[in-house]
Amino acid sequence: MTSNLSFVLNKPNDVSFEERPVPSLQHPHDVLVAINYTGICGSDVHYWVHGAIGHFVVKDPMVLGHESAGTVVDVGTSVTTLKKGDRVALEPGYPCRRCGPCLSGHYNLCPDMRFAATPPYDGTLTGFWSAPSDFCYKLPDNVSLQEGALIEPLAVAVHIVKQARVQPGQSVVVMGAGPVGLLCAAVARSFGATKVVSVDIVQAKLDFARSYCATHTYASQRVPAEENARRLVAEADLGEGADAVIDASGAEPSIQTSLHVVRMGGTYVQGGMGKADVNFPIMALCLKEVTARGSFRYGSGDYKLAIQLVADGKVDVKALVNGVVPFRDAEEAFKKVKEGQVIKILIAGPNEKVEQSVDTSVDEKKLKAAQTAGSTGCC
Repeated sequence: MTSNLSFVLNKPNDVSFEERPVPSLQHPHDVLVAINYTGICGSDVHYWVHGAIGHFVVKDPMVLGHESAGTVVDVGTSVTTLKKGDRVALEPGYPCRRCGPCLSGHYNLCPDMRFAATPPYDGTLTGFWSAPSDFCYKLPDNVSLQEGALIEPLAVAVHIVKQARVQPGQSVVVMGAGPVGLLCAAVARSFGATKVVSVDIVQAKLDFARSYCATHTYASQRVPAEENARRLVAEADLGEGADAVIDASGAEPSIQTSLHVVRMGGTYVQGGMGKADVNFPIMALCLKEVTARGSFRYGSGDYKLAIQLVADGKVDVKALVNGVVPFRDAEEAFKKVKEGQVIKILIAGPNEKVEQSVDTSVDEKKLKAAQTAGSTGCC
C-alpha cells in the first residue's frame, strides 16, 4: 500500500488533493480495493460546478467519483467470492438490504442508499476503497480494468433497456446521443432490436452514433413535437411508430417528441434527468395506451449483464474513451468533460503508473460528438 491520495470537492469550483487514511475493513464481508481507473459522470461535474443536485447538497468536503475499477488488496474473514489480486468493477451504491424495496428486489430504490460521491458519502477518486464484496464484480480475463471503469454507465444503460422491455426484432428510438444514450442504443442492439434510431440536435454526435451502434439517425428539428415525430417516423421508416422509445436527454422537446413517436401500446422510458417539471403530452400517452417507466441507476443483475456484454464483444465501451490522465490531472479532466472536449475520459488511480494523456486527435467524430452533450442523469 502506498498513497491514498483523494480528489476532494471543498465547495463549488474548489477542489484539492488530500492524503487520507487507508480505509479499514468494517465488516467480515468487505474487501479493500486499490482503485486503478475512474470515469467522470455528469453528476460529478454537476457537483463540481454547482455543489448540489436537487436536495443533495455538498456541505462538507467530499471525494468525487463513482465510475471505477480496481484490484482487491485485502478481504474480510467471511469473503469467499474474491481474493487478493482479483480485478473488479465497483458498484458504488450500497442499500440497507432490509427495507421494502430491497426485499422486493429493487434495491436501487432503497431510501437509505449509500452512494459514492453523493452527499454525505465520499466517492472513488481515491487510492483505496472499502466495499461489500457482493458489490464488487470480478472481471473476466478478457475485460481490462479500463473497460471495468465503464461498467457503471453501461449498467445504467442495461437497466434502462430492461425497463423498456426490448425484444428481438423490435424498433427502438433513443433520444440523445451522449454517453448513456449511445450505450442504450448499443445495449438495445445486443438485446436483438433490429432497428435502433439515435436522435440528437448535433450532427457530429449522430455521425458517431451511426458508426458506433445505431442503424438509423435523425437530426431533431426546431419544430413542434408532433411535426418532429412525423419526420422521424418517416425518415426511419417506423411505420406506426417505434416499439420502444428511450429518452436519454432529459430535454423537454425530446420528451414531448418521444410520446408522439412511440407506437400504439408501445413503451416509453425516461432515463435522462432534466428539469424537475416539464410539459408532457398526456393525451398521446392515454390515447396510445403507452406503458411509461422511469429508470434510476441499476438493480439486481445489471452489473453482471453489463460485464458479460463487454466480455462477449457485444458492446464496445472502449470506443467511447478519448484517453487516460494521471491522477494529478483530475481537475483538467473535469474541465475537458465540462467543455465537451471528450465523450469519456479516465483518471488513473494515484498509485497507477500512466504515461498516456488525453488524445484529442484519435477520432474527430468522437470529439465532436462530445460537444454540447445533453445532461443524461443516472445518479
